[in-house]
Amino acid sequence: MNTPRIDGHTRVIVHLGHPTHSFKAPLIYNPWFAASGTPAVVVPIDCPAGALESLLPPLMAAPNVIGALITMPHKVGVVALLDEVSRTAQVAGACNAVKRAPNGRLIGDMFDGEGFVRGVQRKGLALKGASALVVGSGGVGSAIAASLAAAGVAHLSLFDTNGAASEALSGRLRAAYPLLQISTGERDPAGVDLVVNATPLGMAPGDPLPLDVDRLDARSFVGEVVMRERFTAFLSAAQARGCRVQVGTDMLFEQIPAYLEFFGLPVATPERLRELAQLDTPPPAPQEAKP
Repeated sequence: MNTPRIDGHTRVIVHLGHPTHSFKAPLIYNPWFAASGTPAVVVPIDCPAGALESLLPPLMAAPNVIGALITMPHKVGVVALLDEVSRTAQVAGACNAVKRAPNGRLIGDMFDGEGFVRGVQRKGLALKGASALVVGSGGVGSAIAASLAAAGVAHLSLFDTNGAASEALSGRLRAAYPLLQISTGERDPAGVDLVVNATPLGMAPGDPLPLDVDRLDARSFVGEVVMRERFTAFLSAAQARGCRVQVGTDMLFEQIPAYLEFFGLPVATPERLRELAQLDTPPPAPQEAKP
């Protein structure tokens, strides 16, 4: 196994969020950097709620820090600290990647949605004209909804226990995609082509399921964002009903090539990243696409 070399030439990407014990990215990026000889390293830094404003600006001022990965609970709040954000981040109202431009401006983008969409498309799900239900309208749920809209879904249902969050996301989506049909306030998965759990439910043992799995159709594709374990109780229940599924780490592997390009670093394929990753759980078995 290659050992990453860290010296005065190493470019640093800080990984900011809380709690750090759930972080998977360093176990994927750093083996790739070592194997490819890329002088870069991802460093986890515990950043509890309320600490981002005091931590991000000075970290990004360090010349050898080229960027930051942003995760819970900061994906929404970080937007206010940036000078410029992408269209996807604007619609999502959230950001998970920050880089410093040559002029010192902080630029943000959002790749959660792109990673999720790439994953389900590579598994054979056609999104153009499809219907989707996204449960959770926080940072990751908003990003997935924005990317699904960009991919051409025809109808998007949004649900969050905080109804105001779903309504706000609906408004941003309608402004950007006026032809998209959007509904809010319901989480019935019956008859929906794609069902997404974009909530933290599943991170802790004994969490309730995000929706009534007895209403799932076998033809529905079910996706998860929780990465605590490969198959959450929600995904296991969906599989038991005959649904194709996407595990949480699939979204991560699919979005990392886009991150690497954003930071101006050598790009790896998702397959190569899986091969090198030092995760505690094995990579998900490939699923054959179904018509």
